[in-house]
Amino acid sequence: QVRLVESGGGLVQPGGSLRLSCAASGFTFRSYVISWFRQAPGKEREGVSGISTSDGSTYYADSVKGRFTISRDNAKNTVYLQMNSLEPEDTAVYYCAADNVVPSNWYHRVLYDYWGQGTQVTVSS
Repeated sequence: QVRLVESGGGLVQPGGSLRLSCAASGFTFRSYVISWFRQAPGKEREGVSGISTSDGSTYYADSVKGRFTISRDNAKNTVYLQMNSLEPEDTAVYYCAADNVVPSNWYHRVLYDYWGQGTQVTVSS
């Protein structure tokens, strides 16, 4: 049974940092693409960043390039999202998702069958 558990969300001031974690189990970790999506109130869920756990290739939405960094620890079956220089516009529920997708299609949420429960990130002064 595939299970994804996010952690690390919280309240942070503009310009601050947070690190999200996505602990995965129930599948061969090194064969999937694991991605972070976010959904703000009244908006569609959008892709933030993705990583191929097999070769470590990384992908980012334009809105977070240079501020967010995705990484993986294959020994711990965990993917991280380091978020720096946070802005109020980054406020959303952040979800991790996993599936055997073509890495270049990482941002297509409909391709993912497996999702975590989400973690709230609030950027506010």
